[in-house]
Amino acid sequence: MAESKVAVYGAIAANLAIAAMKFAGAAATGSSAMLSEGIHSMVDTGDGLLLLVGMNLSRRKADERHPFGYGKELYFWSLIVAVLIFGVGGGVSIYEGILHVLDPAPLDDAFWNYAILGVAALFEGASLTVAVRQFVRTKGADESFAAALRTSKDPSIYTVMAEDSAALLGLVAAALGIYGSHRFDLPVLDGVASIVIGLLLCAVATLLIHQSRKLLVGEAVDSAMAEAIRTIAADEGRVLRAAWPLTMHLGPDDVLLALDVEFEPGMAAEEVQSAVNRIERAIRARFPEVKRIYIEARRVSDAAPAQSIDVSTAQAHKP
Repeated sequence: MAESKVAVYGAIAANLAIAAMKFAGAAATGSSAMLSEGIHSMVDTGDGLLLLVGMNLSRRKADERHPFGYGKELYFWSLIVAVLIFGVGGGVSIYEGILHVLDPAPLDDAFWNYAILGVAALFEGASLTVAVRQFVRTKGADESFAAALRTSKDPSIYTVMAEDSAALLGLVAAALGIYGSHRFDLPVLDGVASIVIGLLLCAVATLLIHQSRKLLVGEAVDSAMAEAIRTIAADEGRVLRAAWPLTMHLGPDDVLLALDVEFEPGMAAEEVQSAVNRIERAIRARFPEVKRIYIEARRVSDAAPAQSIDVSTAQAHKP
């Protein structure tokens, strides 16, 4: 989580400075694309602050009302961020662009726009570099960047990377719109660039909303990890069957696991308990993000297909 905060702080500082420059450029030249870019950077600044709120709230300790903790606070605030990008960033940019297309006005001086866009690109590039470096530090050594990004459950980092990537593409669109307006004497192109920026933001926001939704409704771990957990349990001596693990992400590094395991007949309760402890230790050693493990230990008997043992059928969690 500390790595995530570094990326978020860097993004907030960069976007705040960029927003001030873009609004100054829009006021000086009357560029619709530059105004849209200023709105974009202000939304990104607010988004970073909301991500910090989510990160701080998600670290609260579990209590009676929330026995599994507050890890999903981060997913909720990430959803709010995505909605703001879509509605405020994308919607306002598209609206401003349409107004400029319907009533185009020539730009006064493009030099300052180009200068501001160039400086903004440096800031956005620096922010993106920080976020990428922090993300690389958190991914597995044998995991590719694309695979890690696809399976990441830490929205604080991939949201910053998505915003910064969209910002750089938006700067390109704004520069092309401003250039086309001057080069071809078509001020309408500046408004078209603003619409393109808005559509780009809506596309990024849609992807972030989709990811946040999956995590909020209780997404399980990927099938490879689930299969590995089942294999660990099945490989324990005298285990007859290990059911498919029931899992849920409670936070970026917090997974809940419920596992049903059947043992051979004739095992003493103490033997079953020892086997359950070994399974738990092996799972934690392989997957440290699995913080809460509940194992339903069943012992096959001659009278019934399976019986729950009398001694502690669930392994108490140890965050």
